[in-house]
Amino acid sequence: MRCIDDAWSRHETELRRFLRHRAGSDAEGDDLLQEVFLRALRQKSGLCGIDNPRAWLFHAARNLLIDRLRLSKAQVPLPEDLAAEPGEAPPAVDGLSQCLPRVLSELSPEDREALTLCDIEGMTQQDFARLKGITLPAAKSRVQRARTRLKARMTEVCRVSFEASGEVAAFVPRPPLE
Repeated sequence: MRCIDDAWSRHETELRRFLRHRAGSDAEGDDLLQEVFLRALRQKSGLCGIDNPRAWLFHAARNLLIDRLRLSKAQVPLPEDLAAEPGEAPPAVDGLSQCLPRVLSELSPEDREALTLCDIEGMTQQDFARLKGITLPAAKSRVQRARTRLKARMTEVCRVSFEASGEVAAFVPRPPLE
């Protein structure tokens, strides 16, 4: 008990100031201070076995503040109409993945490699440039040209039609090559 008394008398004022400042009110800070004191009392050996009682007290105070913040977060109810209506069709663009394997196989090997590595597998264009032994601007141009050719080929072969806003309106699926 002596260790708690010593540590508490040395750090109580500083700890109170710390908690009041972060809690938003003096009363809330004092409640938290009391809880820190109770946690110190519950320590098996008091604070005697702890090398730095000040650090332990402030660590306990920070944990209490975090716990209070988590508990006080306001819960916002979700609107009823947030979920998609049953039977609602996914956007047409989602179905274009049906055309992608076949159209990719019809592109040049260079275009297919650039698109597969950078857009499908997620390789950075910087890494692609290193892999191919070209400059970054050259790699960016190569990927951009491959994307343009892929879009043109998909529009032609899959008969993609667009809405006025530029979104995919419809397409004709193409089965993969056998």
